[in-house]
Amino acid sequence: MIRPQKMKRIQLTVLAKDVDKVIEFLGRGAFIQFSKEDRVIPEKAAFTRNEEFHKQIEGNLERIKTAAVYLGFDLPAEPEETSTLPTEAEAALVDKMCTEIADLNAWETNENHEKKKLEHTLNESKAFANLNAPFNELDQLSYLTLRIGRLDPKGHKEMQEHLADRAVIIPLGEDRILAAASRKGRFALDSELKKHSFAPIVIPEGFRGIPSEMLDSLETRLKEVEETLQRIQERKTQLSRQYEADCRHLTASYIMASIVEELKKRLSATKNVFLLSGWAPAATVPRLAAELANLTQGRIGIRAFVPEEIDQVKQGAEKVPVSLKHGAFVKGFERLVFSYGAPLYGTIDPTPFVAFFFTLLFGIMFGDVGQGLVLLLIGFLSSSRGIKALAGFRGYSTPLIAVGITSMVMGFLNGEVFTSEELLVAPTREVCRFFMDLTGQTGEPPERILHLMPEADNIHKLFYFFGFTIGVGIIFNSVGLWVNVINQCILKKYEKAFFSKTGIAGIALFWYALFIGIRCVTGGRFGRFDMLGLGVPAFCIFFGPALWRLISGERPVFEEGLMVFIVEGFVEILETLSTYISNTVSFLRVGAFALSHAVLSFIVFSLSEMVSHLPGGGHLFSLIIMIFGNTVIILLEGMIVAIQVVRLQYYEFFSKFFTETGVEFKPFKFRGKVVLDEFREQTPAGSESSE
Repeated sequence: MIRPQKMKRIQLTVLAKDVDKVIEFLGRGAFIQFSKEDRVIPEKAAFTRNEEFHKQIEGNLERIKTAAVYLGFDLPAEPEETSTLPTEAEAALVDKMCTEIADLNAWETNENHEKKKLEHTLNESKAFANLNAPFNELDQLSYLTLRIGRLDPKGHKEMQEHLADRAVIIPLGEDRILAAASRKGRFALDSELKKHSFAPIVIPEGFRGIPSEMLDSLETRLKEVEETLQRIQERKTQLSRQYEADCRHLTASYIMASIVEELKKRLSATKNVFLLSGWAPAATVPRLAAELANLTQGRIGIRAFVPEEIDQVKQGAEKVPVSLKHGAFVKGFERLVFSYGAPLYGTIDPTPFVAFFFTLLFGIMFGDVGQGLVLLLIGFLSSSRGIKALAGFRGYSTPLIAVGITSMVMGFLNGEVFTSEELLVAPTREVCRFFMDLTGQTGEPPERILHLMPEADNIHKLFYFFGFTIGVGIIFNSVGLWVNVINQCILKKYEKAFFSKTGIAGIALFWYALFIGIRCVTGGRFGRFDMLGLGVPAFCIFFGPALWRLISGERPVFEEGLMVFIVEGFVEILETLSTYISNTVSFLRVGAFALSHAVLSFIVFSLSEMVSHLPGGGHLFSLIIMIFGNTVIILLEGMIVAIQVVRLQYYEFFSKFFTETGVEFKPFKFRGKVVLDEFREQTPAGSESSE
């Protein structure tokens, strides 16, 4: 299509009980770009209810994320293609699953804490195990408190919970215990022991060191804790395998639900009805209306308006979003256009021209059959049917395939394959001989059709090639100018269409100047009638604003005064001349980069040939140079050429008609970038609505 798709504004009046499934349907199919209208704030009760439900959704999402972090797997960042809004059964599954995982997490945390305390106490005790000092003296150490006695086993657990990490209780068999604490925890330990009727055991006079029962009990308890942690780890692995798929599915569903609730807060609404309004391609509206009516069993109101019926559009307060529809080849270049700006709705779509000229210019500057083949293969491998690892480059797949083909064509013309100038000599001669026989020519067929390397006998051919690139630039600039003229007529801005430097007057001046230049180069002379050919369009550019005000009946004719008008006119003429000269000469860079590519390829090939004759591995070194040289050319020069082509598109083409940009059509969808940019106003809590 040469123009963007026709758009319609649709309004959907949806009952509150149907709004979730309608939004789910719209988001799954990416049908509508929502637009901002005068808001009707929901009632306080309804708003509070929605807020509470939204908090439940966010809470469940957070619980699932916490569980996934504990079990050690990743979760999706957006809804999946098969995702649906969560049900009550799924909410129950979240509660069951997260509770089980949280309990296991708490159990593991407690056991790890217990293990850490036991290890610390055991290490402390072993340090004093062989100490040749009475036990009663150990109790007086400034950094260790030990208590041995009898305690009802039923109170062990309760006392340990109260003491937490301030002390450790070691069972010594039957009802005997040994309690150990740091000096800081001494008073807390003694207080708890007294509370639980602890009966100290009198240590025999002169008993030395740490009791062996304490060390044995510590080691036994530590082993039990480690075995428990091993069982917990096995259970953790089991739960990870059991719940990973459920967690991923539930996360995707709850992300979708969160998006739906976020959107509902930004929609016009009353207690029982929601109003959804936005733009959609006109061709999709009948099918969309039928499917929505079927989805809600007819409980929906649908209205559609063309842009000319919308007051905001007519007043210029709102721009109609632009949706482009192309085939696979042209579609690959859409992002290049949108990176500069979206065309205005109803104007010419420049993407087909961009696709053609980008491919042509890149091929001219990067001519090599082998290197072009590499780009072609990368394009195929990064396509939707290619390697998954290259899926991130999928947006560049079509341009890579296109420039790969044109680079191969140019490479055949100048006879290069991976910088080699010999591989295509025989095929090129056969092709040339075939065409010479057809045309009745005689003589020796050339080794290559296009010779870019500057040599004494082909300098004139090189000038012809540079003339060809300027010719491409003239066509390129002219297309941009005519696109601008048509766009201005569509927008009914006839002054710019006829009297501006990028309008009819500018085109006439540009082409007549080229005509004079070609005539002078071929032996002609500048004549008197040429003054008229140049003067009329220059006059229209100089006096364009005044002429239009005169024709349209606007007064005064010189809006800012005569002197200001004259100065502006001279500046406009000078800018017109400099712009057209620079825009045309700028395309010499295309020939210059083609020449630099040929020279760089010649250097790599010549160096490889020189090294190949060296004794002792010369062919190996030659191969290394060829591989390294071609890699550098493909990566470095390929990037430079791409940048130059983009520059030519931006400054020599887009600048002719992109005087005002439009708005890209970005439909609401769950996958990819969720478009809610038009709904950034938050609903104030507690606001009332009028029904």
